[in-house]
Amino acid sequence: MRNADQWQPTKFVQVRGRWRASRNAVGPGSRLVADILADTYVRALQRHARGRLLDLGCGSVPLYGAYRDLVDETCCADWAATRHGSPYLDYEIDLNAPVPLPDFSFDTVVATDLMEHIAYPDRLFREISRLLRPGGKLILGVPFFYRIHEAPHDYYRFTAFCLRRFCEDHRLDVLELAPYGGSPEIVSDLIGKHLIAASNTLAEIHLWLSRQVLRLPFIRALSTATADSYPLGYCLVAQRPLGVRDGQPPDATGRALAAAP
Repeated sequence: MRNADQWQPTKFVQVRGRWRASRNAVGPGSRLVADILADTYVRALQRHARGRLLDLGCGSVPLYGAYRDLVDETCCADWAATRHGSPYLDYEIDLNAPVPLPDFSFDTVVATDLMEHIAYPDRLFREISRLLRPGGKLILGVPFFYRIHEAPHDYYRFTAFCLRRFCEDHRLDVLELAPYGGSPEIVSDLIGKHLIAASNTLAEIHLWLSRQVLRLPFIRALSTATADSYPLGYCLVAQRPLGVRDGQPPDATGRALAAAP
């Protein structure tokens, strides 16, 4: 990663050993979701990030602090004209086009809150699969119930069924695929985002109240019960199987056969 020594936390910060949304960089209307994302993504990274990592659509690399001690090398890629701006890019690329990097280059690919902005997501899944080494892992996060953002480049919302299909089509084994949030979080997020347009103070009050309500046992149970039908978003971890190389014929299960000795 270029200028790694200059990196500073932006969207996510670590406080008393736990990652959460920055109270400076993230407004009160978005902090509830950002706190959930910090917890979700960091747990996935701690379990699966290793080796040489590619952060796709990295922007300001908000998760770098969470994974830098888990991996051997970090490479950052984003649009050349990313609206976030980034001094950390190793590769300025069009994420809707073939990625100009060699096959089997990375042990981990991170793509968080990116796929909804990709006009041709199936193509990018194919490229991610190609870039992963056998045994390498994709850590991906997507929103589901979320406002239009970064218009006009906001194209999709993905279900778990769609994410599984992408993995099946591009020879990735799903290790984890879970929703985060449920209907209580969705309602709280919607109210907070509407209140911030009227009053920052009202949004702050709503955020504080939401945190208290969401801790209640019956609300937590409601969130769990509704997460599959009303997900706030999804976190996916998928793996390129060991021994799989492009161009190999599939076996009876549809998976590529290992190369013959």
